[in-house]
Amino acid sequence: MAKNDNGTRVRDALRATAELPDPGSSPVGPGKKGKGEKKLATAGERLDALQEALYAEGTSGGGRSVLLVLQGMDTSGKGGTVRHVLGLVNPMGVRYKGFKVPTPAERRHDFLWRIRKELPASGQIGVFDRSHYEDVLVPRVSGLLTAAERRSRISQINAFENEVVAGGTTIVKVFLHISPEEQLRRLVARLERPEKIWKFAPSDVEARGHWDAYAQAYADLLARTSTEHAPWYVVPADRKWYRNWAVAELLIETMTEMAPRFPEPQFDVAEQLAKLKGDGVPA
Repeated sequence: MAKNDNGTRVRDALRATAELPDPGSSPVGPGKKGKGEKKLATAGERLDALQEALYAEGTSGGGRSVLLVLQGMDTSGKGGTVRHVLGLVNPMGVRYKGFKVPTPAERRHDFLWRIRKELPASGQIGVFDRSHYEDVLVPRVSGLLTAAERRSRISQINAFENEVVAGGTTIVKVFLHISPEEQLRRLVARLERPEKIWKFAPSDVEARGHWDAYAQAYADLLARTSTEHAPWYVVPADRKWYRNWAVAELLIETMTEMAPRFPEPQFDVAEQLAKLKGDGVPA
């Protein structure tokens, strides 16, 4: 596992505390882009091997899975993280879901209804690009929930995550921490590059106007929903290469601790090899 000079695990270094790290810092791991990109390539090999073992375990009756929850301000890199980190593993073992504004049909149900439907199956790595936390963040900033309603939803979220973990899913919650200055650069770049304009929405500018309110809402959520069974990790996201490496390492450390195992064959391997080598069919 990756460790800093003091031998600290990535999960320990990035676990959420009351004081958030500098969005452009590297609290643990590589401090330069070249080294970080090389380490990501190596991390990809390890992550792929762990994911293959977890997927194989799931096919033989294993009941475990992983859920990666990605939250962050607009342009913090949720989609980029999925592409660069989960793109390192076999897509057959990944279940991705990007949550947008609830549809009228979804609003007729409890806010966790649509979340439950997308939980990963046994052997899968599930990825939530935004999540159930949007149903507290956005209504809070928009003034659509009372303080009592927010507390109720937070209690429901903690109970829900406890239930999910008890059912065999390990949750890795990541807050991609970006600075307002870097967000501005990325939003401007989207408008100045024709191939990126499709990613821009006027609502991004409106949300940016509520930066302080969202920052406070996130701080409160991190404090009230980072639990022993489902802790939050804060990944500095101003530097994309560091963000990708850190999320990959969080998954690797988590899955290494899970120690997924390939299932034992339910047949005589030597017998089957002998049959293949003596079947008379040209190789």
